[in-house]
Amino acid sequence: MGARKAIFVTGGGSGIGRAIAQHFGKQGWFVGLGDIDEHGMEVTADGLPGGHHYIHRLDVRDRAEWDVALNAFSMASGGRIDVVVNNAGIPIGGSLIENSPEEIERCLDINLKGVLFGAQAAHPHLKKTAPGSCLLNTASAAGIFGSPGASVYSATKFGVRGLTESLDGEWHEDGIKVRSLCPGFIETPLLDKTPNHGANEAIRDRVNAAGLEITPVEDVALAAWEAVHGDKVHTLVGKTARKLAFAVRWMPGRLRKMSRSSSRALGR
Repeated sequence: MGARKAIFVTGGGSGIGRAIAQHFGKQGWFVGLGDIDEHGMEVTADGLPGGHHYIHRLDVRDRAEWDVALNAFSMASGGRIDVVVNNAGIPIGGSLIENSPEEIERCLDINLKGVLFGAQAAHPHLKKTAPGSCLLNTASAAGIFGSPGASVYSATKFGVRGLTESLDGEWHEDGIKVRSLCPGFIETPLLDKTPNHGANEAIRDRVNAAGLEITPVEDVALAAWEAVHGDKVHTLVGKTARKLAFAVRWMPGRLRKMSRSSSRALGR
């Protein structure tokens, strides 16, 4: 097995995936990128040490594609995969009754089913490099407490957190760590998208209007490094995530009132 450690990152064509890939690459890791955005992966690769990366077009919704991608990456890396990052995801916002069936299914397929498929495909590779190998799932602050206007997205991210906890128990005997990242609003291109098909206002505008902070994407990359090498199951990233987790634990009643107030402000 090759000596250089290897990490495979989905959603590696932009945002959090790009930041994680480039951070690990700069630490000397062999980096695999999976995404449907081939140009984006090339841009990510431009920020990696020369020759120490592998690019594979991957639709995380396709279980068979996962096996092809990870087997090919393992061959390229010298026979080892130490970390798989289940990071590919899409945003969806607006009230549940505003979301179309197509939007709901796409979000569930990418954000949750894709993570389940990724975990299945990753297990045999991570077992080979255990102990110390890691499955790292990108969850969200939206998976800590469900907020109005994000019901479908929150449901997927609660699912990712639950899966992480389940697999942390299931895979312990195999020597595989299972961890999640729970970021708040992160400075990525996703903020410039609209939350759903009927909206004409970018997510960024809503975040700014609510007075919430936007965390630099590099902070998530540092958190990913700590998660892979640490012992915490869930790693919170950014002030919003930390405040939310604190409120869930110590001020649940107040948090519910705030949630209902924000729902009224949205006209629901």
